Amino acid sequence: MVAGQLMDLGISGRWALVSASSRGLGRACAEALVREGVNVVITGRRSDVLETASIELKAIRGGEVRAVACDMTTAGGRAAALEACPEVDILITNAAGPAPGNFREWDRGTWIAALEANMLTPIELIRSVIDPMMARGFGRIVNITSGAVKAPIETLGLSNGARSGLTGFVAGLSRESIRRGVTINNLLPGAFDTDRLRALTRSAAGTSGDSEDLVREKRALQIPARRVGNPVEFGATCAFLCSVHAGYITGQNWLLDGGAYPGTF
Repeated sequence: MVAGQLMDLGISGRWALVSASSRGLGRACAEALVREGVNVVITGRRSDVLETASIELKAIRGGEVRAVACDMTTAGGRAAALEACPEVDILITNAAGPAPGNFREWDRGTWIAALEANMLTPIELIRSVIDPMMARGFGRIVNITSGAVKAPIETLGLSNGARSGLTGFVAGLSRESIRRGVTINNLLPGAFDTDRLRALTRSAAGTSGDSEDLVREKRALQIPARRVGNPVEFGATCAFLCSVHAGYITGQNWLLDGGAYPGTF
C-alpha cells in the first residue's frame, strides 16, 4: 500500500443487513459500511427515526441504503428485513439491551423477552443467511453484544445472561463456517456515547442521588482512556471485521472499552 493511501476494505458493492441501525452503535456500523460502498439495509421500530437515518446515510453517496421499519424480534419483521436485502453478504445483529434491575423482580416473561431480543433473534438471523453465505464462499457476521459478557455488571443480569448465551453459541458455529469463507465475531462495547448509556446514567443518578453530570464524570474517570467511546470508532472497527482483510478472524470477542476491563485475557 502506498503511504497515505486509504485501506480498501474490499467490500464495495456487497449487501449488508444491519439490525437496530436507526441510531446508536448500529447506526454507526451502517454508516461505516455505507462509506465503504456497501449497500445497506437498515432497520428500526420507529419509522420517523429510521427515515431520518436513511436520509442522512443516503447523503453520504456511498452504497445504496434501504430502510425497513420493523420489529426484528418477530418472524414477520425478520422476513421483511431479509426480503429487502437481495443477498446478505454481511449481517450485523444488534438490539437494545434489557433494562437494569434486580433479578428478584424479574419473572419468566421478563427473561424470555431478554432472550428473544439478545440471543434468539440473532441466532434466527444467522440461521437465515449462513448457508447461502457459505455456498457463495464469503460472509461476515458481527454480533454487537456487550462488555458485560467479559465482565458482568451486577444490575445488568438480563443482558449478562442473554448475551453470554449468544456468545457460547457463536463460539462453536464460527469454527465450522470459516472453512467456507464465513466469519462470525462479536463486538463488546463498553461505555459509548449513545442513548443507551444516557438511559443507564439517568438510572444510576436516580439510584445514587447524584446528578447525571456527576455520574458521567465518575464513569469517565473509571475508564483508563478517561472518556467514553465515540460511536464512529465502533463503526470503523465493525467495518474492518467485515472486510476481506479479516478472513482469518473468527469466533472472537473484541472488547472496545477504553481499557476498562482489568484482566489479561
